[in-house]
Amino acid sequence: MVLSTNSQMDQGPVSPHVLIFPFPSQGHVNSMLKLAELLSVVGLHVTFLNSDYNQHRLFLHTDIQTRFSRYPGFRFQTISDGLTTDHPRTGERVMDLFEGLKATAKPIFRELMISRGQGSDTRPPVSCIIADGMMSFTIDIANEVGIPIISFRTVSACSFWAYFSALKLIESGELPLKGNDMDQLVTSIPGMEGFLRKRDLPSLLRVSNLDDEGLLLLTKETQQTPRAHALILNTFEDLEGPILGQIRNHCPKTYTIGPLHAHLKTRLASESTTSQSSNSFRQEDRSCIAWLDHQPSKSVIYVSFGSMVVISRKQLIEFCYGLVNSSSRFLWVIRTDSLAEEDGEHQTPAELMEGAKERSYIVEWAPQEEVLAHPAVGGFLTHSGWNSTLESICAGVPMICWPYFADQQINSRFVSHVWKLGSDMKDTCDRLIVEKMVRDLMEERKDELLKTADMMATRARKCVSEGGSSYCNLSSLIEEIRLMGRLS
Repeated sequence: MVLSTNSQMDQGPVSPHVLIFPFPSQGHVNSMLKLAELLSVVGLHVTFLNSDYNQHRLFLHTDIQTRFSRYPGFRFQTISDGLTTDHPRTGERVMDLFEGLKATAKPIFRELMISRGQGSDTRPPVSCIIADGMMSFTIDIANEVGIPIISFRTVSACSFWAYFSALKLIESGELPLKGNDMDQLVTSIPGMEGFLRKRDLPSLLRVSNLDDEGLLLLTKETQQTPRAHALILNTFEDLEGPILGQIRNHCPKTYTIGPLHAHLKTRLASESTTSQSSNSFRQEDRSCIAWLDHQPSKSVIYVSFGSMVVISRKQLIEFCYGLVNSSSRFLWVIRTDSLAEEDGEHQTPAELMEGAKERSYIVEWAPQEEVLAHPAVGGFLTHSGWNSTLESICAGVPMICWPYFADQQINSRFVSHVWKLGSDMKDTCDRLIVEKMVRDLMEERKDELLKTADMMATRARKCVSEGGSSYCNLSSLIEEIRLMGRLS
């Protein structure tokens, strides 16, 4: 690659410059921003390519500009996601994001890589791209312009492996799904033959038609991963070791560097820096922390279904009754954009929960990492998004899983059946089941589940501590990036 100025040549080897490009949704941006900060801490040049829409929300609701200003080699750059400002960008409309990116972002990204490949007077050329593995067009462009690219899949290893095995499922006749027995075991995903049911497949694989656009998209994108120079996963060996062994048969250079939120805390502590803060697209209501401060230890179940889940009014009411009747204290995140637009019943949760107002608290959005780490929290009713799952694991908080879409169905099976960290409530929303599962988690099996969760939390902390597997893998990744910089 050609250097941009004679002055750079005179100075000897050029510093590595990493461009990080996430898929434009909250969970993807959150984990990739943490990786960006981990690379910035060690002095690498990092450009974070964010969508215009998400950049605006980050700047509006966080102190991210101040936080990253301490890293002289870091900069934000924006790109259009191809959607209008008023587009809801919720889970039920996620395919719009793929279409918008392909139409709008792909040609812009190509031009950007051609220009960035030459560097500038103030920044060295881009010597490595770390792109979301959901956007395989980045691999095409990176190979075209001659810049090494690493894929980052922000989902669990078990979910990635299920997507990667989609062709096996089709070849064996297990896809498309036939019949009504969703508890039938799936046998064509190596390493999961004994416990994965049809209902546990990621939602985009739970199809009755092989022409389903979600299935076609995910299969195509995931099959491109081995074309990248390496693969990064936000997980750790002690959690998903057997599945990682399967993945490495196809992607031998796979770096497990998670849980990233805990890893960043470890590295910042070693740098005597403690001002880590949120990467949220929404305003966090910190009043819930003061409420938690007045609750007994391990007495509160935290309820949050993430940034993209949309629920019906009927489902909301079932959760209300189930939580109220469980007699547990609860902190519930209810986004204003999480309710489906429907006619009919408009009873608000506040009216329904009148009888539980002394032991409940509702916010629009919460500082989740801090909530889960709070001594008062003893359980998490979650949508099983991967960031939420990892945050709960690190905090030692058992889970009730109510998955919505994408990777969440398979995550919930691993939480309940493989890791024994909670229970799985997928494919049902009934007040009696909600009540029973909350009582089970917070009372009947409380000690057993807390003990198991604490053991896994200890393993997670060990992995990101000096000498741990994720700590060492990140160091190896950084060395590889430095080598790319020297070779450029």
